[in-house]
Order: sequence, then structure tokens, then C-alpha cells
Amino acid sequence: MKTVSASPHVHTSMDIRKSMLFVLIALLPSCIWGVYAFGLRALLVLAVSVAASLLTEFLLGLIDKKNTLPDLSAAVTGLLIGMNMPPEIPLYIPVIASFFAIFVVKWTFGGLGCNWMNPALAGRVFVFFSFSSAMSTFTAPRALRADVLASATPLSAVKTAISSGMQNMDYEGVLGQLGYTATSFAQSISGALGISPYTVDAFFGNIGGCIGEVSALALLIGGIFLIATKVITWHIPVVYLGSFSILSWVFGGLRAGTGLFSGEILMPLFTGGLMLGAFFMATDWVTTPTTKKGEVIFAIGCGFFTFLIRYFGSLPEGVSLAIILMNILTPTIDRYVRVKKFGYVKPVKEAKK
Repeated sequence: MKTVSASPHVHTSMDIRKSMLFVLIALLPSCIWGVYAFGLRALLVLAVSVAASLLTEFLLGLIDKKNTLPDLSAAVTGLLIGMNMPPEIPLYIPVIASFFAIFVVKWTFGGLGCNWMNPALAGRVFVFFSFSSAMSTFTAPRALRADVLASATPLSAVKTAISSGMQNMDYEGVLGQLGYTATSFAQSISGALGISPYTVDAFFGNIGGCIGEVSALALLIGGIFLIATKVITWHIPVVYLGSFSILSWVFGGLRAGTGLFSGEILMPLFTGGLMLGAFFMATDWVTTPTTKKGEVIFAIGCGFFTFLIRYFGSLPEGVSLAIILMNILTPTIDRYVRVKKFGYVKPVKEAKK
């Protein structure tokens, strides 16, 4: 007996629950490193964020008379919010961020699949502008054995140095003036590879920042896992990181007075929330274009706005705002970048007589 159903005819074992489970698994390496680097306080922040998201989702489900907790989307939102928090953040701030993400951004617009921007990003940006001081206070990871970056990440340190009039200031010079000493492991790797030990520490995660963004290596492992399991495609993260890197190299030196084609690439790539945003937030199914060409345009826009805000804006970081700006433009991209209809034949113009 044959079953006849209406299109679209999609044959895949990947449902929402399974895809969200894979995202949670992919986030585990950076979460584990964050807890190792910053201690049990980081674990508490992550747990509170997830619990607040799940509780908000559960209570709203009671009102709407449906249980959406099993799809794990609220757990992913909560975990991403926790990963975007400084380790010593007051616990009520991730609670507010989680409530805003689930209620205002997700449920107000109709629930999963109806939100117009990434809920976790929206929650993070909301509390960033509401509690700027707390969201901008960081602690150094335990590997440094010093609180030299207690109130500054490498991004904010360089932005402050250049804003104060210092010229030809790179990451190594600024961090050195702050008293930051690279780990012995980074110094040994640096000598072998011929790159800055600060870059090595940033890649492995021995640097100040939010809980889930400090280790580029852990995020890269998670991102590759998502691509391998076909939860996401390579288009957005690769084009996002590539476009940002090219812009940083070509124009990044202008703000420090070193001219064109002199900007650093690796350190800006490994610091801040760029890796976390490129693999886990800019790739959100709901808020990104539906075509591969549209995804490429979306990713280039993310790279451009991230570069613009980081290098020439007043904020040291621009990943969250860049992705949200492109979320707003997603419907426009989908409007003009469409898949050609199956069987469509371009009409032939009649020759003029």
C-alpha cells in the first residue's frame, strides 16, 4: 500500500530534538573548558541560565497548554546565554537574559520557528546594555595565576589603548603593558611555530573572556562536529570567519596607524565571541536565509558588521549586534535570492520584426 502526501517530501532522520541534542553535545567541549578555566562559579552560571530558560519555557507551555521542553531548544538557548556571561556575573542577570530570550523573543512571536532573531543573542544583548558594568567585568583563567585581566579582555584592552592615542599598538604590546604573561606552554609552542604566545593562549583558552567563548579550539571542535553531523553547513561559519579575517588584514591596521594590509588576523579571530557566534549563533535555522547563496551573503554581512563595530565602533565586541543586524535583513535576502522553481523554463523573447 502506497502513501500519498502533499509536498514538501523531506526524507531525513534529523528532527528538532535530535539536532538540538547534537548542538548541546557540540557545546560541551567549550563548556567543560570554561568550568576548568574559571572554576565551579562558571558551572553555576551555566546551570542557572539553563534552569531559567527551561522554567520560563515550562510556565509558558502551561499557559499555551503544550509541553515544548522535550525538543531541547530552550536548553540550547539557556546554555548559549550562560556561555555568553562573564564567570563572576551576578546570577540574576543570566536569569533575566533567559526570560527575555524565551518569553519576549521566542514565545511572543509564536514559539520555535517564528522568532525573527536568535533568542540567545537577544537575551545577551538585552542584559549587556542593561547591566554594562557587570557584563564587562572579567576574571583571568586559573592558568594565568594572576588577575591581570580582571576588567579587560584583549579586545577591550586594545580598543582602550588606541582610543587613548597610542599608535602602532598591537595585542602583544597592549597585553604586555597590562602585565599579562603568557603561559609556559604557549611560550614553548610560540617558539616552534613562530607566532605570538598570546595568540597560542587565545587559541587554547588561557585568556580572559566569557565562559564559553575563550577557547577557540573547543569551539572549533564543536563546530566541526555540527558540520560532520549535517546539523549545519560550512557556508556561514567559513564565509563569516573568512570575510572578517580579510577585512581585519586589509583595514585593521588603519586604526593603529600602521596602514593597509598590516592588520592582525589570528588574535582577533580567536578572541571575543567570534568563534561561538560563527558556529553556534549565526547558523540558527530559523533566522538565516534558506538558500546557500543567501547564506553566503548573510555571512559576508556578519563579517563586515563585526569588523566595523570592533575596529571603528565604540564597543570592543560586535559579534552579537552583527548577527542580529543580519537577522533583520534575512527576509530581504530571501526575497531577492530564491531557488529556481523545478521545471521552470525561461521564456524566449520574440524577435523584433
